Amino acid sequence: MDNQAKKVLLTSNGDEISVNIALHLAKRGCRLVLMGNESCLRSVRDKIMDSTNNMFPIEVVGLDMEDEREAAFDEAVDKAWKAFGCLDAFVNCYAYEGKMQDHLELAGDEFRKIVKINFMAPWFLLKAVGRRMRDQKSGGAIVFMTTILGAERGLYQGAAAYGSCLAGVQQLVRVSALEIGKHKIRVNAIARGLHLHDEFPLSVGKNRAEKLVKDANPLQRWLDVKTDLASTVIYLISDGSRYMTGTTIFVDGAQSIVRPRMRSYM
Repeated sequence: MDNQAKKVLLTSNGDEISVNIALHLAKRGCRLVLMGNESCLRSVRDKIMDSTNNMFPIEVVGLDMEDEREAAFDEAVDKAWKAFGCLDAFVNCYAYEGKMQDHLELAGDEFRKIVKINFMAPWFLLKAVGRRMRDQKSGGAIVFMTTILGAERGLYQGAAAYGSCLAGVQQLVRVSALEIGKHKIRVNAIARGLHLHDEFPLSVGKNRAEKLVKDANPLQRWLDVKTDLASTVIYLISDGSRYMTGTTIFVDGAQSIVRPRMRSYM
C-alpha cells in the first residue's frame, strides 16, 4: 500500500472474513472504524489490538444493519467520519445469507432481512460515505465484498434472494463508478469464492465438500478466509489502484468457472 495510514471504515458482523481483513489492514497501519453490532465488534477490536500490540487505535460504531431508516446509516457514518476527521476508504463486508432453501418457500420476514442487510444497507452506506467524500473534495475508495453467487458464472441453488442482492450490489458498483467518478471516488467489488463454512458446502456436508473439492476445483481447495482476500482489499483501497473503478474482481480460485463441474461432484 502506497500510503499505509489509510483511514478505513469497515462493516462486520464478526465473521472470519471481515475480522481477518480488519486484522491485515491494522497490521498495515490503517486506522480502522468497525461498524455493526457494537458489543460483538468491541470484542473483535480488543483481539485485533492485542495482535498488533495496540499499535493504532480502533474505533467501533454501532449500527443495526436491518434498520430501514436511511438517517440511521447517515448518523453512524457521521460518527465514523468524525472519529478520524475523515475517511479514505469504505469496505463493506457485512452479509447475511440465511439457510439454503427453495425460494418458493422463503418466508417474507426472512426475505426482507436478506434484502435489508445485503442491498439496502450497502445502498445507504454508499450514499452516506460518498456524500462526505464529495463534499470534502477528498475522493476515496469504496469496496463491496460479494460472492460468486452474484455473478452469472457462479450460481448455485438454494440462495435466490441472497444471490439477487449480490447481483444488485455488483451492478450498483458499475453505475456508481459512472456517476461519482467525477468526485474522484472509486467503487469496486470483490466476488469471493466459497469457503468450507459457507452455506453451500455445509449443505452437501462438510466432510464430503472437503474431500471432493480436490476433484472439482483447479486449486484443489476452498477459500482460505485468513489469507486469500486481504491483499485484494488492500490493493483496492490503495493508491496503486487509482485507475480502477466499476470493476468486480473474482478471488475464487476459478470456482466460478467450474461451477457445473463442481456441482456434479458435490
